[in-house]
Amino acid sequence: MRHTSDFRPFLAALCALALSACAEAERYDAAGDIHALLVAVRNDDKAGFDAHVDRKALKKQLRARLTAEAARRIGGNEGAAALGAALAGPIADMATDLLVQPEAFRAVADYMGYGEDRPIPNALVIAQGLRRVDDDHVCVARSKDGPCILIFADEDHAWRLTGYVGDLGLIRGK
Repeated sequence: MRHTSDFRPFLAALCALALSACAEAERYDAAGDIHALLVAVRNDDKAGFDAHVDRKALKKQLRARLTAEAARRIGGNEGAAALGAALAGPIADMATDLLVQPEAFRAVADYMGYGEDRPIPNALVIAQGLRRVDDDHVCVARSKDGPCILIFADEDHAWRLTGYVGDLGLIRGK
């Protein structure tokens, strides 16, 4: 007669396999939404783009980056940086409104290899390139070992773009 303890390694392996399958299914779900966003960017589909972007989160993240860049350019003068940040707020808001558009992300898609002249890979291919950031976020990088460029969050079972950590020049058209 076998003891229950003899099955512990088997149960541990089974649990690990189940968790791995859940992670793969989650990455595939994210990849489907990322594919839809890339199609919307390529087709200049504003409604499709908006459906896959958390506009508020993305604008907040981009605004913080633009404001930090402006402060850095001022050169560390705290008074000038505070004044610049106060004045840059409305300008940064207008800038982020312009940046959070399908056409602004077309250069990012091209840079990442999802240009108009190539078919957008299916969700299975995209899923293989996703990297988990934390429990609720995945990122897309240009290469397997490269830095993250696009950050997506799981928001009620829909993966939406919440961050752009790539070169700001790409979405500014520089």
